[in-house]
Amino acid sequence: MGTIDKTQQDAEKRVAALEAIRFIKDGDVVGLGTGSTAKYAIEEIGKRVQNGLTITAAASSKKTDELARSYGIEILDLQTLSSIDVSIDGADEFTESLNLIKGGGGALFREKIIASLSKNRIIVADASKKVEKLGAFKVPIEVIPLALQYVTDQITKLRGSSLLRQINNETFITDNGNYIIDADFGLIDYPEELARSLNQIDGLLAHGLFIGLTSKVIMAINNGVVVFE
Repeated sequence: MGTIDKTQQDAEKRVAALEAIRFIKDGDVVGLGTGSTAKYAIEEIGKRVQNGLTITAAASSKKTDELARSYGIEILDLQTLSSIDVSIDGADEFTESLNLIKGGGGALFREKIIASLSKNRIIVADASKKVEKLGAFKVPIEVIPLALQYVTDQITKLRGSSLLRQINNETFITDNGNYIIDADFGLIDYPEELARSLNQIDGLLAHGLFIGLTSKVIMAINNGVVVFE
């Protein structure tokens, strides 16, 4: 793919976010994702709230919670919600069949809960995130610390390699107090099958394969948008 122009990439993220928030209506409960693309959506939603849009929201991370509140967005406790009207989030990779890898920011568990609760699940992305096959981006896996070795061994049995995520030479800790394994399975021919296998591993809280959890992907490219549904 050549060198990605960061300025162009950021511009595309903003264009996609602006398109996505058109689906939000007064009175909606909105799921807010985590990451650079979701940040643009939150900023734009915040501006509209300040101009009179009335919504409530659920945040997928502490960082998102803080950003949303700074714009005056009312945040609900995720554990109290039985449904969400629309959610807007980003992705690390996606295919035209709407399979995703998410979790680069470490919030995949809460992002997956929000997606599961949502009636309309919108992913916003720049063109660099579209792939033919998932797997160039490693699959993030949130693991309960005491199960770290067991989960690592099970990933090996699935022909994957594991890397415990480190930030500044310290083990990364999720908002839930867990670890992230970045698992490399190479390019994934059968993501549904791999997702089912990962779901069977005790001690694995959540993995970054989002299968059947997306209504549409809004991809910005060259100042326009392409929608995959």
